[in-house]
Amino acid sequence: QVQLVESGGGLVQPGGSLRLSCAASGSIFSIDAMGWYRRAPGKQRELVATITSGGSTNYADSVKGRFTISRDNAKNTVYLQMNTLKPEDSAVYYCNARITPAQAVFSRVDYWGQGTQVTVSS
Repeated sequence: QVQLVESGGGLVQPGGSLRLSCAASGSIFSIDAMGWYRRAPGKQRELVATITSGGSTNYADSVKGRFTISRDNAKNTVYLQMNTLKPEDSAVYYCNARITPAQAVFSRVDYWGQGTQVTVSS
């Protein structure tokens, strides 16, 4: 069983910072891309940032220059450093990872975390 557990959300004032973490655990053979998505009330889920196992990154235009995604492959963990937060960044943030399970090494499965709330408000 593979699990993604997120942490680090909360309430912050505009202009502030937060750091999200997401740790993958369980029977894992390997992890390919990892990423963060978000869903604001009344909106569809959108990509925030992704990072490959080799460290290549991709960002939504709305967060470029403010957010930084990184990962620690030894810890199976992905991070999202969010700076200069804006009210429009308020959303539930979800971690995603494309994982090859140890019991199915010819498969790749997308796993999702439970979500963590980020609220940017004064």
